[in-house]
Amino acid sequence: MDLLNTLVDKGLRRESPTREEALAVLATSDDDLLDVVAAAGKVRRRWFGRRVKLNYLVNLKSGLCPEDCSYCSQRLGSKAGILKYTWLKPEDASKAAAAGVAGGAKRVCLVASGRGPTDRDIDRVSKTIEAIKEQNEDVEVCACLGLLSAGQAERLRAAGADAYNHNLNTSEATYGDITTTHTYADRVDTVQQAQAAGMSACSGLIAGMGESDEDLVDVVFSLRALDPDSVPVNFLIPFEGTPLAKEWNLTPQRALRILAMVRFVCPDVEVRLAGGREVHLRSMQPLALHLANSIFLGDYLTSEGQEGKADLDMIADAGFEVEGAGTTTLPAHRADVAAAEASGSGCGGGSCGPCGDGGAPAAAAAPEAGAGVAPEAAPEAGAGQEARTDLVSVRRRGAGTDLPPNA
Repeated sequence: MDLLNTLVDKGLRRESPTREEALAVLATSDDDLLDVVAAAGKVRRRWFGRRVKLNYLVNLKSGLCPEDCSYCSQRLGSKAGILKYTWLKPEDASKAAAAGVAGGAKRVCLVASGRGPTDRDIDRVSKTIEAIKEQNEDVEVCACLGLLSAGQAERLRAAGADAYNHNLNTSEATYGDITTTHTYADRVDTVQQAQAAGMSACSGLIAGMGESDEDLVDVVFSLRALDPDSVPVNFLIPFEGTPLAKEWNLTPQRALRILAMVRFVCPDVEVRLAGGREVHLRSMQPLALHLANSIFLGDYLTSEGQEGKADLDMIADAGFEVEGAGTTTLPAHRADVAAAEASGSGCGGGSCGPCGDGGAPAAAAAPEAGAGVAPEAAPEAGAGQEARTDLVSVRRRGAGTDLPPNA
């Protein structure tokens, strides 16, 4: 297929596909799906080999968020039966992080619900980062605390945070349809604050919220321009008690096409298979490893993930290997720039650009996966297929039990 040959050639050169080419990936038929996966897999292997990076979530504060993000079980007015608790103590968070590191996690993601942290919250998280680093000095720590205020990114960086996550989630055109309590521009600003402070930026999307193919392509191209080092791809988990509880728009085939499109648009970026993979990819998860080079190990914020041992077995059975702590995730041309930015010296070349774009300017939570369009405008689940809600069930982490956080 000429399209796939072109996309592979561009990906190996770190060149951007056109919007039309990205849209064409999403429009491919199920008959061509394995060819699409194989083509995107060539790009993935060029920059990341057969390595899979493991990440582990620690939910520092759960529920009772004042924001109205339609996709989130922790949102204002949510009726979802989830665990709700205030800030974990640093020693408890460190113990939770240690469980993930023992399972092979290279990065620990510290997530807290809310619009954004207060200065007191930054103090709390800083102590937690220090406690984690004291026990595991080589582990990467990524904070995901919502919208940042002036000076907070610098304080997190000084405390030892290596990265900051804040997802764009969907296209700018549809953002106001899923969230009204903050703007798309607010999210972009937070990512840029993290980058300016020398932290590695982590920003991704949520698929399956009723968006069009054009919306998916728009948000991924916006991410490319923003130039994060890692792009989590979440698939909507339609929690009962949220406005998007009825949005079952994904099949395993469509999820794989979305991942392939992201890989072609962001060829040398850490693409992370994130929330909702077990629900929507199901038995097709091993194929997704040919597209994504990073996954979350264990549970998510308010939903259960696949058993950690099953993840490790899946990686080994599919012929991949867990990325070790001594291995640099990003390819050298990105890792060198990231290190220079963290030290405040810059890359010095002036023409790095996002994903190797030769100087193209940069554009203006946590994994858990709003409906921006009317139901009749939602994309088809797959060629000749419909989403099968009878095949899946959303498992709410610890709901109705005495289980502690991250049990």
